[in-house]
Amino acid sequence: MSRAEDIAQDLLARMLDAGAARVTPDILQPAETLLDLYGEDIRARAYVTHDPAMGEMMLRPDFTVPVVQAHMAEGAEPARYAYAGPVFRKQSSLRAREYLQVGYEVFARDIEAQADAEVFALFARLLDGYNLRPVTGDMGLITAAVAGLSTSDRRRAALLRHVWRPKRFRALLERMRGQGALATERAALIARLRTAPPAVLIEQAGPHLGLRSEDEIAERVASLLEDADAAPIPEGQAQALEALLSLAAPARAALKQMRAMGWDALAPALDRLEARLDALDAAGIDTETLPFEASFGRTTMEYYDGFVFGFTARDDLPPVASGGRYDALTAVLGQGRAIPAVGGVIRPDLLASLEGGQ
Repeated sequence: MSRAEDIAQDLLARMLDAGAARVTPDILQPAETLLDLYGEDIRARAYVTHDPAMGEMMLRPDFTVPVVQAHMAEGAEPARYAYAGPVFRKQSSLRAREYLQVGYEVFARDIEAQADAEVFALFARLLDGYNLRPVTGDMGLITAAVAGLSTSDRRRAALLRHVWRPKRFRALLERMRGQGALATERAALIARLRTAPPAVLIEQAGPHLGLRSEDEIAERVASLLEDADAAPIPEGQAQALEALLSLAAPARAALKQMRAMGWDALAPALDRLEARLDALDAAGIDTETLPFEASFGRTTMEYYDGFVFGFTARDDLPPVASGGRYDALTAVLGQGRAIPAVGGVIRPDLLASLEGGQ
């Protein structure tokens, strides 16, 4: 047995001691059902194959989504699960394409802050001694800020779709406030679209290529013109959103700074953050020094919708551990049922490499 496997077994045993039941999702998972839940990054790196009887299948790229799917199929009752095993992802570098993952998931009602603190504090204990840097964030703050912008529903929806793609998000925000290269390009496009009905523009464009029908193209033209008529996002709100996204400070100081912004749309999310920090303090975590980064988690799993966290060793390595809250995912897979949920995973191979001084 390798050192990574030894570490995985020890971590799993300690998670079971914390009250979790062990689960072992199949390595081969139905791709059609699950791929859309992972987001662009994992979709691009999943190993997908076709089974004559089962249809499109994929090698398990993570455990959380299959665990949620299995739990919601049996009901939406409170539960704790732990697991250990290999996951598979395509890599563009020398990183392993198959590696171990050990994880812990909590499904619990009416104790959101305490469940968040339970998972984070457990991971902090499990990783104690490895000299890792913890970091926390909250995707709920970002989505609340976007939802509170004074702009059209269409524009808010576009920004929310790209929350997990920071470069695209920033370009969209600049365009919607009337700045940047995208705004200039869009203005030129809109000017051309206003010159003639969609049918005339389609005819002028020459042979019809692509999969969109003429009706779909016309609908798209109408949506672009509608968007062009929307007023720019108020500059003060855009600047406040940028300030939020760039915020990095100890958690208690970050909470104070966000309260001082006076942004009413953030108030419920800030109340949840404060309750979480109180629960973390009660669990033995010093939130006066715990790092908080408002943009943390924006390049990972798209199913996180609240508290997010990670433990990192070096900038050139993936996070040793990561996790977060994914309440909406349980509703998507629950067929009418839902339950708040939070969890995280640890990579034993990275812990083994740290022990070896690599």
